[in-house]
Amino acid sequence: MSKTEELNHWAYAKKCEKAVAGLAKNGFTAVFCQDSGEVFHYILNEVGDAKTVGFGGSLSVADLKLGEKLKGMGKEIVDHNLPDLTPEEKLELCRRELTCDLFLTGSNAVTLSGVLVNIDGNGNRVASMFFGPKKVIVVVGRNKLVDGGVEDAIQRIKNFAAPANAKRLNFATPCATTGFCSNCDSPQRICRVTTIIDKKPRNTDIRVLVVNEDMGL
Repeated sequence: MSKTEELNHWAYAKKCEKAVAGLAKNGFTAVFCQDSGEVFHYILNEVGDAKTVGFGGSLSVADLKLGEKLKGMGKEIVDHNLPDLTPEEKLELCRRELTCDLFLTGSNAVTLSGVLVNIDGNGNRVASMFFGPKKVIVVVGRNKLVDGGVEDAIQRIKNFAAPANAKRLNFATPCATTGFCSNCDSPQRICRVTTIIDKKPRNTDIRVLVVNEDMGL
């Protein structure tokens, strides 16, 4: 590791620690992870007796490649992003994710004060984050941390995450071509439901893993 990389890693670690403190103050179970390897093992340790594990479509989670490992542990995977599904099958899996034992997802942005901000197209992912599943684990790479408040988090999502996600999903939106939000009225617009989780919901066990590594968009 070069000196520059070492100092960047240290600076990001401090930012991650501040976010963890903010999340804990807001009632979340927040954990600082050094890298994605720690996240992988944390999730496996938290699976416990969960029979169904839902995936919210997060690249941060998908890149961990947990699916086969969890299947080998006898878990049923509930994932609406599996290939070759019909629209009806996708919708049914989205509904099942709302009641799974463990739901795995990322967050589009998290403020250093400990607020989770997300924008969704259908609302199924964000709905599963705060009510329904018995346990939720949110994976947050250091690139998702926002120095300012909720408005800054929304700007991060609309100016970076949403265009990149629209391109990833091959949606015919202006931002998937230009790379910039135009507040469009496209039928395939993915910015339709905005959620702000500023305190841990009363009846949902939410674990937020803040990782000193870039993860997802």
